[in-house]
Amino acid sequence: MALKSLSKTTGPGRADPLETTMKLKTSLTALALSMAAAGAFAQVVGVSWSNFQEERWKTDEAAIKAQLAKDGASYISADAGGSPEKQLADIDSLIAKGAKALIILAMDKDAILPAINKAAQQKIPVVAYDRLIEAPGVFYITFDNVEVGRMQARAILEAKPKGNYVMIKGSPTDPNANFLRGGQQEIIDAAVKKGDIKIVGEEYTDGWKPEVAQKNMEQIITKTGGKIDAVVASNDGTAGGVVAALTAKGIKGIPVSGQDGDHAALNRVALGSQTVSVWKDARDLGRDAAAAAVVLAKGQKVAAAQTWSGGEKKVALQAQFLKPVPITAKNLDVVVKAGWIKKEDLCKGVDTAKGPAACK
Repeated sequence: MALKSLSKTTGPGRADPLETTMKLKTSLTALALSMAAAGAFAQVVGVSWSNFQEERWKTDEAAIKAQLAKDGASYISADAGGSPEKQLADIDSLIAKGAKALIILAMDKDAILPAINKAAQQKIPVVAYDRLIEAPGVFYITFDNVEVGRMQARAILEAKPKGNYVMIKGSPTDPNANFLRGGQQEIIDAAVKKGDIKIVGEEYTDGWKPEVAQKNMEQIITKTGGKIDAVVASNDGTAGGVVAALTAKGIKGIPVSGQDGDHAALNRVALGSQTVSVWKDARDLGRDAAAAAVVLAKGQKVAAAQTWSGGEKKVALQAQFLKPVPITAKNLDVVVKAGWIKKEDLCKGVDTAKGPAACK
């Protein structure tokens, strides 16, 4: 009766109140659905850093943040400061703050597992960032670390085909240390068996700390009486420690390897105190890890993934591998042209008359 009466009051040029009410309800429903959809995609991604003080992670973080922003996701993070125990607490905190996906740079491959199990129970996807976490369901993204090791050893072998070699490895709690060492051995193995190369020192570097590498190198110099011809160091931080130890003892002209493309290391390559830094463009790694985290948080699959089971436990994981580039004095222009480092930073202290072409 009320509806019939209401319809009689309408006329030309006058809106039907019932129709207006229905349109309003439809609009509000559409708006609510739109907001819900936006909320579903505005994922919170939590990033757990093992030890943020290393130079390269700042570059990674910037790339992760930029990609998350592009994808409409938000970034929260925590720094374990080198403590496996704190990293477990950090991940609990990130989950409590609403993280719908986690990107984890693990300090210790085994100590991190309780946090991975907790994330799995809550159906929160985990991206193992640059360092392997061998647990079912983890998405692993890194560069081809065995190939990085090969590249390091190739450059050193080319510079010094014979002599006394020192192998400065990475952290014993990081699977990458052994992947790298395996790749290095592939290249030098024949020369070792032939007797052209003698390994006179080999040490892991706790926490990848440059000061630990320096101390280890100092002890090897003392043990060998300084009779060292080449050093295969597994990253730029350890290479810096090695160069500091050699310099302190007045030992010059020793080929030294590294990786990461740290600015200080690239400057050492230009100066001639480091032979190679295998460049892993952290901007690409950060971008792809962030994109993967958002995709996984939506319950989707990463397009660039492959099945991989090359870890110690042979656990089958979805993984993505990026390609590294060895940077020597011959191709330093590559990192300048890529915008990775400014020419003035690369060539600081370099004699332009005698330095590499990139500094002329």
